Amino acid sequence: MSTNLKIAVQKSGRLLEGSLKLLRECGIRFDKGKDQLKVQANNFPIELYYLRNSDIPQYVHDGVADITIIGENTIVEKEKPLEKILALNFSKCKLSLAIPKGIPYTGLSFFEGKKIATSYPNTLRAWLKKNNMTADIHEISGSVEIAPNIGLADAICDLVSTGSTLFKNGLEEKEIILKSQASLFANKNMPEEVRPIFEKLVFRLKSVLTAQNNKYLLMNAPNNSIDQIINILPGMKSPTVMPLASEGWSSIHTVIQEDRFWEIIDQLKDNGAQGILVIPIEKMIL
Repeated sequence: MSTNLKIAVQKSGRLLEGSLKLLRECGIRFDKGKDQLKVQANNFPIELYYLRNSDIPQYVHDGVADITIIGENTIVEKEKPLEKILALNFSKCKLSLAIPKGIPYTGLSFFEGKKIATSYPNTLRAWLKKNNMTADIHEISGSVEIAPNIGLADAICDLVSTGSTLFKNGLEEKEIILKSQASLFANKNMPEEVRPIFEKLVFRLKSVLTAQNNKYLLMNAPNNSIDQIINILPGMKSPTVMPLASEGWSSIHTVIQEDRFWEIIDQLKDNGAQGILVIPIEKMIL
């Protein structure tokens, strides 16, 4: 019987699409869809478990699954001692406190003694304790944002991504309790026989994530400007310089972080760089 690494993902919801996309970018292919509980990859020793999001921390803690891709907010709320391996740079959001627009806000003390509706009672309770406050926590699941409008609560504690849901319900974000994103978590007592597979997966994930944050940069430049341009470039190592067919000109190639490009574009142009191309990188091995 072959040994497989077992990974739990959200059965449905905002995390599922990003999780599957990331696994595909790691070269892992699944033949069957998410309508099944368990799916075997056809080119990597891994089994994918589609589970309800709130159940995943317990399943991983109990060893039913070895690892999971899940929001950090869920791990914090469920209070399971899983090991965080990697932040995965998608499904970013905040767990925030919000109140109705037009109500004067006096700072943290505003929430003292208030009724707060939330689907994250443990996280909210810990935050209140940290700030030496007490509040009447109303635990509800789904449609938390309507609680103030129907008189159930004075404020809400809920996930915020774009803020559009708060705006539509006449609410304003006032405090951020925690910031969250999709991350890879593992059972601290993972079986030794699957650890080599796990390490291969982490290697692939790191290669994909590094590529997402970097771009391949190409440009043409006059030879008398090469030294100045190389000094400007914040690349990983010395850029590649190759002569062009046109005498006195060369092509310069390097890898840079995407956000750094906009810091230096004007300097590159001022030093004679032309035909500048920024190209995505699929994988990057350091």
